Amino acid sequence: MFGDSFFNKVEKKTNVDKKTILSLASKVQHSNMKDEKVLRDLIKEIGDLTGRDVSEEKTNKIIKAIVNDNVPKNLDEML
Repeated sequence: MFGDSFFNKVEKKTNVDKKTILSLASKVQHSNMKDEKVLRDLIKEIGDLTGRDVSEEKTNKIIKAIVNDNVPKNLDEML
């Protein structure tokens, strides 16, 4: 679905390798993305992987966007 250039861009920005990204994507795919606890856990895990602290305010905004389906469909454009 995504080419190596996509993974290279993500790895460059986050220092997270392709294997970890694919593992996380699989976890997301098999999770209930409308469950706030699941989302909080995933946001924390991604923050930990990238070495970034995600504030409670930002976490709440991310959860609201996901639950309300306000997430961009083309992830490549976000990079």
